[in-house]
Parts: sequence; structure tokens; C-alpha cells
Amino acid sequence: MIELEVGPVAHGGHCVARHEGRVVFVRHTLPGERVRAVLTDAGESARFWRADAVEVLEASPDRVPSAWPAAGPGGVGGGELAHVSLDGQHRWKAAVVREQLERLARLERDVVVESAPGDDERAGLGWRTRIELVADASGRAGMHRHRSHDVVPLEDMPLAVPELRDAGLFTRHWAPGARLTAVAPVGGDRPLVLVDGVPLHRGAADTRPNARTSVREVLELDDGTRYVWRVAGAGFWQVHREAPRVLVEAVRAAVGPRPGATVLDLYAGAGLLSAPLADAVGEAGRVVAVEGDPGAVRDARRNLHARPQVDLRLGAVADVLDGVGAADVVVLDPPRVGAGQRVVERVAATGAGRVVYVACDPAALARDVAHFEELGYGLRELRAFDLFPMTHHVECVAVLDRG
Repeated sequence: MIELEVGPVAHGGHCVARHEGRVVFVRHTLPGERVRAVLTDAGESARFWRADAVEVLEASPDRVPSAWPAAGPGGVGGGELAHVSLDGQHRWKAAVVREQLERLARLERDVVVESAPGDDERAGLGWRTRIELVADASGRAGMHRHRSHDVVPLEDMPLAVPELRDAGLFTRHWAPGARLTAVAPVGGDRPLVLVDGVPLHRGAADTRPNARTSVREVLELDDGTRYVWRVAGAGFWQVHREAPRVLVEAVRAAVGPRPGATVLDLYAGAGLLSAPLADAVGEAGRVVAVEGDPGAVRDARRNLHARPQVDLRLGAVADVLDGVGAADVVVLDPPRVGAGQRVVERVAATGAGRVVYVACDPAALARDVAHFEELGYGLRELRAFDLFPMTHHVECVAVLDRG
């Protein structure tokens, strides 16, 4: 046990402190606090140590009773900011985005993190439409302890939407080691539970050839536009119930009406952004949607079949871009590692006047923004959204224009 004076937030869900000259990354605390902490990863030759705050001696005004105690010190991952007020979480995430832009892109930006619709009213809970669980040796559903393979059984998952919390996942026993994927789509479909990839029907494995393995996601915008996507239950989709709305509206605003234009949708997934982009360019335009996952491309073909202006391509983004040609706008939504210099260079080679970058990792975003800056693209606008309350994750939409 060590006593620490806690310093600023750092990317990754912890704060920075020092103990006898050594950097210590501390979870479950807040800047300005004085805490007693347990070392969780330490060694005399280590460049830094990791620790969990287990006793608060002087509390921050942003500290609140944990919304999910099971994710506290020694508990599961996925709720590392549950002890922070929602306003405090937003300031925390804004500080991280700002610091990454300053450090990696040499840009000073005032960052404001916006709530998703309904999150303030729900106190940042009840937003996850997809959860992954694993059964422990006794068959109880739980999650892995942070930075561990140990399974912590759970009685509830307060970040999940009510449809999943009421699905009986935590009250029944499963085969030890079973992996559970539970999905509650937005738009009316009933929840879907997969056990080791096999759908569950009336409490038993559903091995019928026509067993339901996908869900229907529906989005109705305020202007009356309606989008419907069919997504594999085990496939990728935004986990926040309002994320499709937030991202579609932000990207539509950034791209604007582009009749007859050529727009690239990179890392297109199941077509979340491809469909509204097709509407933006109209029948005379062209959307080239690129995705490297075959399952996601299968979903996208089904979701985009009524939009012939969409040219869907399977392959690594950097490789496919070599044969795409010129574009007016490029939209990209890469995985957490970001796009990387090779993709950025190929995006710039299209001659696009505008790039709209959707990012779930501020460090990767800042690094790629720096690459774009070197190639003549300036950061025009940046919006940050809290699509992962109670966690350190934050979603950003950056707009870059060629100078």
C-alpha cells in the first residue's frame, strides 16, 4: 500500500501520480485526490507502475458513489469511470482529447464532449445494446477481471439496456467457459443471445438451418428519414443505443448534400454510413464503400442492395485505395488503431477536398491528423461525443479540409 497525490488524467482510464520519483498510473481516482493505492503491476526495473486507488483520503468534487461497484478496484474492466460524475467524465475525456492533439499533432483545440441523447436523464446507464459475457467454473455469467483472465461473476450489468438486464443472463447457469453474446437491437426486434456462436431459442441451442443469427437495427431521424440495417448478431455494430443517430447526423452535417459527387466510405462495416452517404450523393453520384471483414461485407450487400450508386469492395483499405481513383470527399471510421500513414497518404492521393474522420481513440486520431496536416489538410472542426459513459472511451468526428 502506498499513499499518492494524484495528478492529471492520462489516456487509458487512469491518472498520473509519482512515488519516489517513479511514474504511477492510478485507476479509480481523480485529479487532485490523495489516496492509498495497491500496486497491481510493479517491478524495480519497470519504467512505470500501475496501481488501484482503494482508499480516498481527500476526494475530488467530481467523485460520486460508484454506479457499478463490480467495476471498481480489483473488479471487471469496462466501467473504470463509474466513480466520476457525468460532467466530470466529460471534462476528463475532453482533457485527454486535447492533450493528445497537443502532444501528437501540435494543435491546440478547445474540446467539449457532448452527451448522447437520453444519457443525462439515465445518469449514464442503460446504453449498451451489446454485451459479451463468459461463464465461470460454476456456470455463472460474468466478465474478466481487469488485465486478467479470471472471470468475475456478475449479478447485473448496469450499462446494458433494460432488455438485456431483464434477459435472465445473470440468473441461470451456463456451461462453464461458455461465451455469451447478447444483443438488443434498436427498432423492435427481440433480443438475441448467442452461446459460443449458436443462437439460443426458448432456453436451448437453436440448430435449425433458419435459426435467427442476425438482428434488424432501425434509425428514424427527425427529418423523417428512416434507415434499416440487418447485422449479424456476432458482427460489429455501434454498442450505444444512440450511436447510429449521433454519428449519422454528425457525418451528414460534415459531408452536406453532394449531388453527383464521389464519396469514399472507408472501414464501412455493415453500411452504417454508406446508406446516408448514398442519399447525400444521389442517384448520379457514387459511393465506394471499402471493408476488410467478409462477414460485414455480406451484411452491407444486404443493407445496400437498393442503392446502386454504392460500389462495395472487400479488401484491406490501403490496397483497395490504390485502384479507386479520384474522390470529392473521404469518410473513414477505422478501428481503434487508427488509419495509419499508408492509408492517410492514399486518401490524400485521391485529391479529396474534405476528409471526415470518425475515431474511437484520441491518440490514433491525433497521430493521423498530424499525417494529414503534413499532406496539406487542416483540422477545420472537431466534435467529441460520450458514446461510452462510465468508461474512458470517447468518440470523435474530425473534419479536415485541403488547404
